[in-house]
Amino acid sequence: MNLYKGLALFAGGVLFGSAGIKLLSSKDAKKVYTHTTAAVLRMKNSVMETVTCVQENAADVLAAAKEINEQRDQEDAVAEAEGAEA
Repeated sequence: MNLYKGLALFAGGVLFGSAGIKLLSSKDAKKVYTHTTAAVLRMKNSVMETVTCVQENAADVLAAAKEINEQRDQEDAVAEAEGAEA
């Protein structure tokens, strides 16, 4: 009895595996793979656009921060020069 159960499980697995391979290689499955890949590529492009925008904004913020620091350094230098004259 145990032998028949093992053989039945083996035969079922072979049948299921064969059907699975046939299903995965069908035209419908390939169509799904193609549409999924296209959606992933569109998502990648969207993410890259967002990353580029964030990088540009970060560069603008960095440039503005450097300008602020340069102005403060100039103001400090003027204040020190005025303090030295007095």
